[in-house]
Amino acid sequence: MSTSTTASVSTHILDTSVGRPAEGVAVRLSARSGREADWQVLGGSATDGDGRCKDLPAPPEGTTHVRLDFAVEPYFETSAKKQADAQQDAPANRDSGAVFFPEVAITFAVNAGEHYHVPLLLNPFGYSVYRGS
Repeated sequence: MSTSTTASVSTHILDTSVGRPAEGVAVRLSARSGREADWQVLGGSATDGDGRCKDLPAPPEGTTHVRLDFAVEPYFETSAKKQADAQQDAPANRDSGAVFFPEVAITFAVNAGEHYHVPLLLNPFGYSVYRGS
């Protein structure tokens, strides 16, 4: 929750290749207090069954930039195995089995007192983000 001196951040991930939330994706939150400042890792979480991280740490007072790091490679590897098991004779829908984007890092500016919801729309060969509500 944001206060008058801090911002708050939440996120969720939708796997657009299957039209479902992406469960089990590790998300790390980092913050810095200016463009030239070093990043401080504040902690992380993993997406739940609804693709949401409900327990990301609050950025400290003075934060100007936040970075969300999404570890998507393990998710896609697990997802591909589940799909292969479910569709044993279906052709693979990936060229080499390798994940094209093994991680996604989203950096954005924040202001104290505001909440930032940053959804990630994800598929094996691309992603999109936006400021949600």
